[in-house]
Amino acid sequence: MTLNPGVTRAGEGLEGIAWNILGQTYVPKEVSEHSFAWHATFPADTFVPPHIHPTQDEFIYMLEGRLELMLDGREMQAGPGDLVRMPMGLPHGIFNRSGETVKCLFWVSPTRRLYDLFWAIHSMADQNPAEVVALSARHEVDFLPPPGA
Repeated sequence: MTLNPGVTRAGEGLEGIAWNILGQTYVPKEVSEHSFAWHATFPADTFVPPHIHPTQDEFIYMLEGRLELMLDGREMQAGPGDLVRMPMGLPHGIFNRSGETVKCLFWVSPTRRLYDLFWAIHSMADQNPAEVVALSARHEVDFLPPPGA
């Protein structure tokens, strides 16, 4: 994957792509071997359970709304204009408990297999949690067991 020059317009994804991932909408903005960026819309009460990217650094730039985060066992919040840094190997979870829609820009570096994982999850007939966890592990994203499990 080579980075191509150009502009990905507001409200559009690369090649018109928009994915449904665990109740959120992800719109890819850029993908190359070295990085992958996507616009994410988190409806109220949606979340990404705690997980680890063992081979990628991940970032979130907050555009609208407020997210609660679990970063390396600590609770944090991020709002408009904030940048969330999640180094590779750091456990993290992302939660929209604000009652409002949240919009943000995510990116990872390097891309590794995350772009392929999003296509695979989007293509699942039923995003069954156990199947999503197993699929994610095959794509270098390791979900953590629920507390007390």
